[in-house]
Amino acid sequence: MSVQAAVRELKQALGELWVLHRPEDLLVYEYDGTIERSLPQAVVLPETTEQVAAAVRIARRHGLPVTARGSGTGLSGGAIACEGGLVIVTTRMNRILSIDPENATAVVQPGVINLHVSEAAAPHGLYYAPDPSSQKACSIGGNIAENAGGPHTVRYGSTVNHILALEFVTADGSIVRTGEGVGYDLTGVVVGSEGTLCIVTEATLRLLPKPEAVATLLVIFDHVREASEAVSAIVSSGILPSALEMMDARTMWAVERAVHAGYPPDAGAVLLIEVEGLREETDEQANTVRGLCDAKGAREVRVGLSPAERESLWVGRKAALGALGRLAPSYYILDGVVPRTRLPDVLDGVYAACERYDMPVANVFHAGDGNLHPNLMFDESIPGATERVLELGEEILRLCVDAGGSITGEHGVGFEKRDFMALTFSDADMEVMAGLKRAFGADDWFNPGKIFPTSKGCGEVSSRVKGALAKVGPGAYI
Repeated sequence: MSVQAAVRELKQALGELWVLHRPEDLLVYEYDGTIERSLPQAVVLPETTEQVAAAVRIARRHGLPVTARGSGTGLSGGAIACEGGLVIVTTRMNRILSIDPENATAVVQPGVINLHVSEAAAPHGLYYAPDPSSQKACSIGGNIAENAGGPHTVRYGSTVNHILALEFVTADGSIVRTGEGVGYDLTGVVVGSEGTLCIVTEATLRLLPKPEAVATLLVIFDHVREASEAVSAIVSSGILPSALEMMDARTMWAVERAVHAGYPPDAGAVLLIEVEGLREETDEQANTVRGLCDAKGAREVRVGLSPAERESLWVGRKAALGALGRLAPSYYILDGVVPRTRLPDVLDGVYAACERYDMPVANVFHAGDGNLHPNLMFDESIPGATERVLELGEEILRLCVDAGGSITGEHGVGFEKRDFMALTFSDADMEVMAGLKRAFGADDWFNPGKIFPTSKGCGEVSSRVKGALAKVGPGAYI
């Protein structure tokens, strides 16, 4: 492995400004939205597909593993360079190449921010349905890598349901296009592959028409169990909301102090429910939902019909994750899935486990599709605190699996959950998946240390890389 020689070639291919290698520059790319840290040995910021392909070929020639990175908002350690090597950041590839109103599609580069797609499509009466909570910051490339979801997944599905075609670069630097509708569904294979098979450089997105009418209901309950039972009642009734979110008391406490959403101080939980469609249908469903919630003990129901009214009801949910910073110096967000009918019991188990560990938890999650997000509050500066929160996180994920669920719903496996894959998959299952990596020629070249269990930890590699950089000094790669 020759990092210095690779950096020289990368500068020639991309320009000196877009190749980073000094320790102080690399630190910015040491982490994403999770706990883990690992330092890359070099970072490039390409602007075109051809530059991505050139960077991949140079890295391969010099024995450097490659990790693709978008906006760095991921929550599973997927963008961390576990083996050091080269990080390819796609934030400069941020152009919306076309909007086709007649065919309801958009062609975008991977660095385009999720929300910007809907903003560009809005004049045509269209929008892009997948809307992660980080919608204002996360990029389409990262959404594709993790098969991101969001509040509207319950009705419209996750990212994979809205990708029509892809352009990507393989581990040997080849440029491939998919989506012709013939042969294997390579587009579906790539979505959710977490950068382990290829690097997406362009995507054709499905756009949807804006509904005629939308109604948003904010329903306040005294207890979490009542709210979670209302979720099952709504879905069992045959109504499929476009969004069905839940927040518990601790989350509401933080949100209220951040944005003054008007939540009662003694409430136990709140549901944010959205129904949409034709105006008559929407009115009927909103009334039905209200009746079902009343039957489960709702103490108050607020209804928003105009855009301004609906936005005021959503403000608390959208501010929730940021507001949790008021509760503790650090928090660890989990991502597990359970059948909706098991929500009450699993939530009881989550609260019980956190009480045993004496660790506060704030729950804010996509209740409609059973996608839980317990946020564990802790202080990582306290010795042993990180180890304890990870241990508790494993117990909670085991609760999800034992209830018939899964270890991830929208954040991906990444580094964080790779050792939990055995909870769901057999050795034979994982060998088939590893065979797919080999078929793509990726092996351990692309995003190593992710998805599959391994004995090597990100922290070990990061320490080794930092030590090497300290020895050679900041100017060694110039």
